[in-house]
Amino acid sequence: MKIVLLGAGKTGSLVASVASERGHQVEIIEVKDNLGGKALTAKRLCGVDAVIDFTTPEAVMANIEATIHAGCNMVVGTTGWYAELPHIRNQVERSNKGFIWASNFSIGVNLFFSIVREGAKALGYGYTGQITETHHVHKLDAPSGTAVSLGRAVEQVSGVKLPIASIREGEVVGTHTVEFASVADKITLTHDAQNRRGFAEGAVRAAEWIKGKRGFYEFQEIFSQLRD
Repeated sequence: MKIVLLGAGKTGSLVASVASERGHQVEIIEVKDNLGGKALTAKRLCGVDAVIDFTTPEAVMANIEATIHAGCNMVVGTTGWYAELPHIRNQVERSNKGFIWASNFSIGVNLFFSIVREGAKALGYGYTGQITETHHVHKLDAPSGTAVSLGRAVEQVSGVKLPIASIREGEVVGTHTVEFASVADKITLTHDAQNRRGFAEGAVRAAEWIKGKRGFYEFQEIFSQLRD
């Protein structure tokens, strides 16, 4: 595959490394060369199988719209733009291209979503709930996209919107905890990322999956199809 990577920060750099390990050709477009998505033209993306975005909330919308306009499939791991999801879905469906987004591309986190959905049934038995997310001090958005997705998963099951507490400290990669408590006991569910490799591998495998496909997908919908 030929992949264009936007965002060569800590996670983006690992995406490039993982994609190369898996035999793909990777071109990195630096932020300074892509202000407002200007580098993402149809000519530049000709022959590209997927664009992968791990940039910033400020840059991602212009990148998405430029990539869709250029007619290329896309995988987006950047968070902080989800208020625009209906608008982007409409654009993708009109373009007849493929698009995958996720607040977190880790297989472990997506399995964690399933576990949390089961735990959310506790809210129907008089339990209360809380989500806590902890990340490194450099993270730009709060609450994290993963915490927002966890909250959405709980609400879909229970109808209850849980409060989210955000903590920023040190170089924590990402820890998400969901608690369900009653006067009798407490259920604590935690996912603790040890490094960023899981995010990178999931994003590359998503790009492999979307090659040649059409449609708008959240990674949670398709990750079970990625089993080796």
